[in-house]
Amino acid sequence: MSNKEKMAMIERGLEPSAARVSAPKPFISLKFGLLLVGLGLGLLIALFTVRATGLDDEEGVAVYFGFLSICGGLGLILSYVVEKNWLDKQKDLN
Repeated sequence: MSNKEKMAMIERGLEPSAARVSAPKPFISLKFGLLLVGLGLGLLIALFTVRATGLDDEEGVAVYFGFLSICGGLGLILSYVVEKNWLDKQKDLN
């Protein structure tokens, strides 16, 4: 909160410390949900890849970590895009 906002609250007779309520984060469940979906898809793709290619255990671990990272990251990117589009639409409405 800026100094001007605090001074305006004091002038109105309000206490500035009472206004420090954290803003709700409506997209946190979307973010975690898409992350988990991405991780699940990554595990599934890695399982099929390791089984189809017959990789050793050490190489299979690398495939699992790679697909988990890629698909988890794609889930987070998708969450960002959805959140940004929704916020842009809300700005346009206001």
